[in-house]
Amino acid sequence: MKYARIEIAPSILASNFARLGEEINAVEQGGADVIHVDVMDGHFVPNITIGVPVVASLRKATRLPLDVHLMIEHPEEYVEDFVRAGANRVLVHQEATVHLDRALAMIRELGAEAGAAINPATPVVMLSDVLRVVDTVLVMSVNPGFGGQKFIPVALDKIRQLDEWRKRYNAEFRIEVDGGVDMQNAAVLAQAGANTLVAGTSIFHTPDATAAARQMRKLATEALSQRV
Repeated sequence: MKYARIEIAPSILASNFARLGEEINAVEQGGADVIHVDVMDGHFVPNITIGVPVVASLRKATRLPLDVHLMIEHPEEYVEDFVRAGANRVLVHQEATVHLDRALAMIRELGAEAGAAINPATPVVMLSDVLRVVDTVLVMSVNPGFGGQKFIPVALDKIRQLDEWRKRYNAEFRIEVDGGVDMQNAAVLAQAGANTLVAGTSIFHTPDATAAARQMRKLATEALSQRV
């Protein structure tokens, strides 16, 4: 399978923004594969975070892919700006646009990988008609808007369902999970079929972010090797 290797994607939402370059370097040293960037508009979710200028600055600070998660209304209006700023992957929410297929096509036409995200209350069947055109499906395992929340267990069922569809239809989309991912559930998420683990608090809110990223990879990779 194309995405057989586990990716660790530290979320900068939990990092110290005054030392962002150092924080990114620390997780790079720990073997991080991707930098996850949460963009929030205060409308689709009850928080406001960063925008296009910060993504452009991040692009200069790391060679790792930037996984830009748009938790914003009307994401198709901003896709081009984020791709031009350096986003390698752009994820838009099924709940945030009435033209999901069009938004995904725009992302791919601009040369980035396209991802569709779903909130905890959204069933995976809502994505059934776009699975042929996505590179990533992002399963939110907390209600989006804030870091440090507790993992919602129903996300595991969604990951297993997506993994089943992927096998049945010989598809190659990546399954990403975001929210409450930590050392206690990294292994079970990998066993369920997740390929990319987004982790913020459990990496950046530790004494050693480098060691935390490395440990999460170890736990998930060992679990992946035991999958049937």
